[in-house]
Amino acid sequence: MKHVTKTLAVLFLTGMVTLTACKKDVKTSEEEISQAVKDQINKLGFSTTDIQKIDEGYLVEGDIVLTDANLTEGRPLSPSLRIAEEEQYNTNNLVIISGGSRTITVSASGNVSSGLSTAIQHAIARYNAQNLQLTFLWAGSNGGGNINVSIVNTGQYIASSGFPTSSGAPYGTIKYARKYSNYSDGFMTTVIAHEMGHCIGFRHTDYMNRSYSCGIGGNEGDGGVGANLIPGTPSGPDAASWMLACLSSTTNRPFNSNDIIALSYLY
Repeated sequence: MKHVTKTLAVLFLTGMVTLTACKKDVKTSEEEISQAVKDQINKLGFSTTDIQKIDEGYLVEGDIVLTDANLTEGRPLSPSLRIAEEEQYNTNNLVIISGGSRTITVSASGNVSSGLSTAIQHAIARYNAQNLQLTFLWAGSNGGGNINVSIVNTGQYIASSGFPTSSGAPYGTIKYARKYSNYSDGFMTTVIAHEMGHCIGFRHTDYMNRSYSCGIGGNEGDGGVGANLIPGTPSGPDAASWMLACLSSTTNRPFNSNDIIALSYLY
């Protein structure tokens, strides 16, 4: 999800799931991406507007990473897909829990500021406070975690990440733009918690109507990776959800009651 500050406009948290540190993330302009690739992305249900070529594959919808494997799988729409309302949605792939619990380590790399390091730990604490079957564990600033927050030099987005693998592992990388690493703790905690949400299988709460939180944009697409309604979540807009696509530079979104329902249902 791409976050664009409301000071300047709106912080789009869309595709900020996949940048790598200390180099230009965008390798190819939209015009240079083949029509065949665009057709595959379209088949999965994602928009090809402002698509970017990155190391891991393609960045779509601002903060969502699609790998070459995602494109070649080309899976059909989920049979439990529901379209139209602003609710909580999850992807087809989720993190597999074995034996009733699973620990996911979270690390950072790339000259992380003390403020961002603290925010990562605060994001971990937000999840752990829910007593889920998933437990997150801070693994320090030398990388190596199951999910690694990588600092990157980019002006294209705030952060990016992807969805769980077909084998049930969380997506392994959150790319966080260095220029946003000294914002408020609430903002940085919210961004990290949001991208962690993608890593374990959450779609944007307003994926079917990005203009709800971003002011612009439409349906992100719902095919391929899945956009499955989570039972018990509201059928109307949820202005405070941590998985909304966009936020302002002063936003702080701890889990609200509907977010907690969604988290507890999946994990």
